[in-house]
Amino acid sequence: MAGGPPTRNVLRIVWDNFVKSFRPRQMKGDFVGEDYFGNKYYQIPADPSVGRRKASRWFEPTKKEAYDQEITAEWEAWLRGRRKDPPTQDELLKNLAIMKMKERNAAELEAKYSKTKDTAMLEQQKTGMGSFPQYDEYEVMPGKGKHEK
Repeated sequence: MAGGPPTRNVLRIVWDNFVKSFRPRQMKGDFVGEDYFGNKYYQIPADPSVGRRKASRWFEPTKKEAYDQEITAEWEAWLRGRRKDPPTQDELLKNLAIMKMKERNAAELEAKYSKTKDTAMLEQQKTGMGSFPQYDEYEVMPGKGKHEK
């Protein structure tokens, strides 16, 4: 009988991990998709047999040095693991159309209300007591009665 239960050789484990650290890491993943900014998304699927419980996900930006790179909300949710499946092209185009519509509506509202703001600003350029808003239900001076137009 060969002497009892198997033991772990700590020095051997440390040496094996040290040697493995010099091997190049696998950074070649499966291409998953591309967004309308031109970013490319990749994934290395989870493989519990080798100790990888979660999938590794990353993207390649269109400009390597652009640290303020913009990515879509759908792809960002996929990268962070908040969604299981990557977004479809139809979903991305639909959300892009909604975003453009909101931008147009905001520009129209800004143009509409900027005109009324200008006239309101001209009216409010009074000085003294008249520069404050005056309401019919409030007294101008305490005990003097209501404001008269």
